[in-house]
Amino acid sequence: MSESVVDIKGVSRSFGKKIALDEVDLSVAKGSVVGLVGENGAGKTTLLKHVLGLFKPRNGTVRVFGKDPVEDPESVLGEIGYLSEVRDLPDWMKIGELMSYTKAFFPSWDDSFAEELRNMFELSLDQKVKTLSRGQRARAGLIAAIAHRPQLLVLDEPSSGLDPVVRRDILSAIIRTVADEGRTVLFSSHLLDEVQRVSDHVAMLHLGKMLLSSPMDEVLTSHHRLTVRFEQPLDSPLKLDAALRCEGEGREWTVLCNGERASVEAQLTQLNGEIVERASPTLDEIFVARMNG
Repeated sequence: MSESVVDIKGVSRSFGKKIALDEVDLSVAKGSVVGLVGENGAGKTTLLKHVLGLFKPRNGTVRVFGKDPVEDPESVLGEIGYLSEVRDLPDWMKIGELMSYTKAFFPSWDDSFAEELRNMFELSLDQKVKTLSRGQRARAGLIAAIAHRPQLLVLDEPSSGLDPVVRRDILSAIIRTVADEGRTVLFSSHLLDEVQRVSDHVAMLHLGKMLLSSPMDEVLTSHHRLTVRFEQPLDSPLKLDAALRCEGEGREWTVLCNGERASVEAQLTQLNGEIVERASPTLDEIFVARMNG
């Protein structure tokens, strides 16, 4: 797990006056599932395009399988499966034609695996791409992305267009199957519950900066949610120097903190607050707290 499939160091990118990436570092270990999260415009898609060699970094370096994807695209892209957020598939093709067309680019294409996926996704070989629903286009794109069993699977908002049942049962199974075979997954998503469920590692972007990049278990166990009750309603909003987020009203408040838990609890004691519950926050709660912070 120590070997890096993707190694990004100090990468910056601007579009006019807008800073899309600002000195970003990210290492993706072999066999891991890395979830990339951030609000719209945080730089997630831009970062993935650097991994694919579609953008050349203005500053810093990008290495995939130890190679520069811009300088050596043939050897890098041959080992990557990619699903874009826009599902840009040729509308004039049928599903069967799309599979044959994609197969021609990848010597490692697995016909039996592709057929297994097509049946699981309930797609017909004779269906034309232009007639597919949003969810069906996502399924067709996934077949094209993973049927050649790539060493690295890059997914940009893979759940977009999938209903909750399909998203839970199919996408999670695919990501875990790829990872369990020793392959690697890097995916962006705005669905934090999904990222928490399937990722080994989470990377959090905010306004082009890497706010957090750590193993998922470490992120979840290092943050704490405290429910606090006061004898009398507070006259003003609760503010704690070491807390990431305080919300509530009157007598009952919820406080989210990370490594500063002892300091937060000491401040609450000084304010005559009684901690009535200690719990682990979700990734969604951590994300909101850090974005607001």
